[in-house]
Amino acid sequence: MNSRHATLAVLLFSLALVSSQALAADKPPADPASDPVMVTSGFLSGHPDLRFRLLALQKRSEGKMEAAFGFFQRAAYYGDKPSAGMVAEMLWDGTGTSKDRASAYAWMDLAAERGYEGFLDLRERYWAKLDEAERKQAIIVGQDIYARYGDAVALPRIATALRMERRRMTGSRTGFSANLQIIVPTPGGGTEMIEGSKFYDERYWDPVQYQQWHDAIWSKPRVARVDIGQVTQLPQEDLNTRIPKVEPAPDTMEPEPTDEMPVLHDGGRP
Repeated sequence: MNSRHATLAVLLFSLALVSSQALAADKPPADPASDPVMVTSGFLSGHPDLRFRLLALQKRSEGKMEAAFGFFQRAAYYGDKPSAGMVAEMLWDGTGTSKDRASAYAWMDLAAERGYEGFLDLRERYWAKLDEAERKQAIIVGQDIYARYGDAVALPRIATALRMERRRMTGSRTGFSANLQIIVPTPGGGTEMIEGSKFYDERYWDPVQYQQWHDAIWSKPRVARVDIGQVTQLPQEDLNTRIPKVEPAPDTMEPEPTDEMPVLHDGGRP
């Protein structure tokens, strides 16, 4: 395993499906990741960002770096910023793909789009190491990456996925009830009963609250490359992207469909 992006990968393993502190005053239902049945029997079907991130981490742990690179890109298609950061790291190192430092910078800029501090710091460290030609190329390729993967197109994609899966599940049109039992499919072709208050926690299905949940997890964690040094506090002027605003490309082809699910062990970790 390449140690140059080990720190970020470890954070992805530990935070792939963990929740932050409660976003509301009342204590929220337990994190779905604590129940492997929920994760494998329906939750990930409606959360392609997390599903593809977990698949990428699984492939990476198996040494299948090209497959991992592809799944990280697919997670980023649905707005997963940590996965965009891993695409950047793999491009920077040439792991699972050709080495391309200009594209790596553009992907790390995308990972930092929401102002997550760890990714902002990595972005600036990348920029400092690029030569002038690479910097110009990064700005060019970055515009295409933002058009296809930026929040302007990615957030509507994940919002659609959340709403479609919630509507599809039994009981989703009947109104919420604390005693509601949700019937979800299991990998073996059967069904499983899940407590409605747990499965339908608004943090995991309402697009706005779902985004707030991710922001609470990733806004502060410090991710740093082991070969670059300690993370520093960035001045306000360094928080803005260098890549010009572009028109979003909502017609970007969706990743090829796959029924593959990550193999989960130890309460939800791949």
